[in-house]
Amino acid sequence: MSLFLFFALISLGCIGYMVIEKWSFVDSLYMTIITIATVGYGEVNKVSNPGRIFTLLLILLGGGFFLYLMSDIIKFLVEGRIRLVLGRYKLDSQMKKLNGHYIVCGYGRIGSLLTRYLVQKYIDVVVIEKDENSVETMNDDGILYLLGEAGNEDLLIRAGIKRAKGIIAVTATDAENVFLILRARQLNPGIFVVARAGQDSSKKILLAAGADKVISPYDIGARRMAHAILRPTVIEFLEMAFSDDEADIQIEEILVKQGSKLAGIALKDSGIRTDMDLIIIAIRTKNNQMLFNPKADTIFEPGDTVIAMGKAKSFGQLETILHSF
Repeated sequence: MSLFLFFALISLGCIGYMVIEKWSFVDSLYMTIITIATVGYGEVNKVSNPGRIFTLLLILLGGGFFLYLMSDIIKFLVEGRIRLVLGRYKLDSQMKKLNGHYIVCGYGRIGSLLTRYLVQKYIDVVVIEKDENSVETMNDDGILYLLGEAGNEDLLIRAGIKRAKGIIAVTATDAENVFLILRARQLNPGIFVVARAGQDSSKKILLAAGADKVISPYDIGARRMAHAILRPTVIEFLEMAFSDDEADIQIEEILVKQGSKLAGIALKDSGIRTDMDLIIIAIRTKNNQMLFNPKADTIFEPGDTVIAMGKAKSFGQLETILHSF
């Protein structure tokens, strides 16, 4: 709009001088520019009284245009700042309502893919990222995020670490991950911590710092490629089992909650195999004992984690029974 008004004002000045003073286009354009700019170079030719009246009008219009332009710029800056503040306030308000969510520290290649996967699973996630270049990507992805160092205590508290279920350390370096884990344990001793290890030598250090699980993407990738050569059928089955496609077989874990209908019931009497067509691969007891291929008389206890395999649609039924009272 401002650009249109500017060219309209220039055109009006040129036409006015050409009609009133009978000047050439170049003289008219020059006179229009110096008049609007108020540089005071003087008149290019002798100006008649009608021409002077037109010049005064042009000066007033030019001044009004620049006032309009300045107000437009100020409005843009102020509204942009207001949108930024309101947007930040909205994000902070949403984060304050979260409970049992996950905090992902680092939005690089692994962090971004991990976050998108969790969001697809309808899991609440807050990202902490220090690289300002990632802001546009995080806005496009529509995630909750905080900008700054992941180990910053204030940022972790704003991210709701005291209410969070877990924190995932995938920052740029292992040293940053170690510091982050120590700070996270200080703020929430019971939080579940998963850390990425960039080097094998860092695994023990990350575990010693308080990580519950340490993952090396490079090791996993190398082993996956080796197994693809040595056990291609097994890898094909596992890829199908961990696929997001609900038509395929999946492997899931579900917690037996206190007061569940299956609490105190034996596996053979649960109807899981016959009614839901699910296979119980293992049960991790509340004492952290892993029972692989549990016997038919194994009793479900509150706090146990059931690992089952079958069709995705059947897991909804199993989760309802294990969680219902």
